[in-house]
Amino acid sequence: MYQRVVLLSLPRTESIDIQFADLTCEVRVGFRGPLKKILNNVSGTFKTGQLSAIMGPSGAGKSTLLNILTGFQRDKWTGKIEYIGNRRKHSWKEYRKQSCYIQQNDCLLSLFTVWEMMWMAANLKIGESLSRKSKEMLIVEMLENLDLSKTKETKCGRLSGGQKKRMSIALELLDNPPVMFLDEPTTGLDSLSSYQCIKLLRGLARSGRTIICTIHQPSAAIYEMFDNVYLLAEGRCMYEGATANTIAYFASVGLHCPKYHNPADYMIEVVSKEYGDFNDQLVKLTNNKKKSWRLDTSGYLTNNNSIDESKVGVLICPPSEFQRFIVLIHRFVSLLARDWTVTHLKIASHLSIGVILGLLYTNAGNDGSKSFSNVGFLLITSVYLSYTAMMPAVFKFPAEIEILKKERFNNWYQLRTYFVASFVCNLPVQMLMAFAHISVSYFLSGQPMDVNRYFMFLLVAILTTLVSESIGLFIGVLTNPTNGTFLGAIILCGMLSLSGFLALFKYIPRVLYYSSYISYVKYSLHGFFQALYGYNREKTSCSQMYCHYKMPKTLMMEMSMTDGNYWIDILYLFCYYVLFRIAVYFSLKRKLSKA
Repeated sequence: MYQRVVLLSLPRTESIDIQFADLTCEVRVGFRGPLKKILNNVSGTFKTGQLSAIMGPSGAGKSTLLNILTGFQRDKWTGKIEYIGNRRKHSWKEYRKQSCYIQQNDCLLSLFTVWEMMWMAANLKIGESLSRKSKEMLIVEMLENLDLSKTKETKCGRLSGGQKKRMSIALELLDNPPVMFLDEPTTGLDSLSSYQCIKLLRGLARSGRTIICTIHQPSAAIYEMFDNVYLLAEGRCMYEGATANTIAYFASVGLHCPKYHNPADYMIEVVSKEYGDFNDQLVKLTNNKKKSWRLDTSGYLTNNNSIDESKVGVLICPPSEFQRFIVLIHRFVSLLARDWTVTHLKIASHLSIGVILGLLYTNAGNDGSKSFSNVGFLLITSVYLSYTAMMPAVFKFPAEIEILKKERFNNWYQLRTYFVASFVCNLPVQMLMAFAHISVSYFLSGQPMDVNRYFMFLLVAILTTLVSESIGLFIGVLTNPTNGTFLGAIILCGMLSLSGFLALFKYIPRVLYYSSYISYVKYSLHGFFQALYGYNREKTSCSQMYCHYKMPKTLMMEMSMTDGNYWIDILYLFCYYVLFRIAVYFSLKRKLSKA
């Protein structure tokens, strides 16, 4: 399995060696605690054509080293990293566009099939550089090489652990990155799937890539497939070189691996001090560049391991961000159509609640004796639209952040492209939800049969929904879902208490009155009032002998809403919407930069 790994249709890339020197990383323990060294002056080289493993016990600094080399961690470390190509050194920006990072968790969109995911990835990474036929041939060949051909019509959510891992690799191989990082690629896989995965990676390395993995304690068979191992303990390098030389290396300091013992297990046991403390001695030996056990990799890619440049394909130009935007629009629309909980269930809920509210407040809009009850209808409508838009939004980015982080970091698209595409696709959905609810409750509750007032009412409802969703997104970016749900409910309660209905403005302290200007629910309720009772509406009918609020102006005076203007409310709601959308974008960008 997985023998033919040179993909003839892949775009050409230049091989890159990674060389780092004197890397030191310190983090502070606690808020004002002492600094702790995670990496302590480590140096090394990872070469093209080799499958390299970063090993070590828990807390050794494996993930930190990998994150620094990938660029996931851009601060809190010192040292030098060079990216050396065939002809010249590459800058950081050039290297970032030619590397990929396959994380431990396989972040795939579960509602798409294997073929659909590959096709979208090809359009995001390759674009129009290859014809449609060429891209199809590339995908077919890659799925065949990675033994995924039989699952191309299977949804990603139904793939096994090994298939998901190979799928993650296939997605990143489409633009043939010369450098690949993998974090614990065998985690969650059985022994056979782990062996097949590492065998695949070894074949990919032989075809001209620099492949670096973190791995905890591989089996002896898996360990032998690695060309190079970088052993860390206590943030220091204990060994760097060929896996075949590890037994001789440890024997040189009097540590003899038992004949039938796994060398990988023995290395971890040694650096974990199960046989005594030899770590200082190992570090000194590693720093001695003249030791005979070190593997000379200067001529490693020769004979059977050499790279045939004629088999690597043609150069490509990445698609423009507008082309990627179109692909993302198609992806978001497909997700909305397939995820029934996002569209079908919500529309059904909005329609059913609209019917219930309409029946509860039957004829409240035209009967003067029910005018104050109609205010309750307006408030419930505002709160319902706010809550049902805010709470799902709190969960949106926490659910998507891992996929967004992976795809953005691996150069699928830029954050602004993803953000705008998400906004464009979600806007009609939120408008549809508000329309579905209002169109039922408005007429069943007997509101004015006036086209202008209906559309004014609908506009307020749509903006209330959009503002609430934006606040929910902002909360979701800043907090985890549990805290976000609690915080969203508290914020909505605060907005509701300052809306002017539960406590009338003319009775509350002046400080709280001025505080009400931050409540978007106030502007929502005020806009509903102006749409229904403003603009010189005639007196309502009365089902009783005396109706105190028969004249709409009387009700507006009671609610202290005679001094407002409908379009001022619309402007406030729109400004709220724009402000929180901008805040969401920059908060998300900051969060991803610190990931």
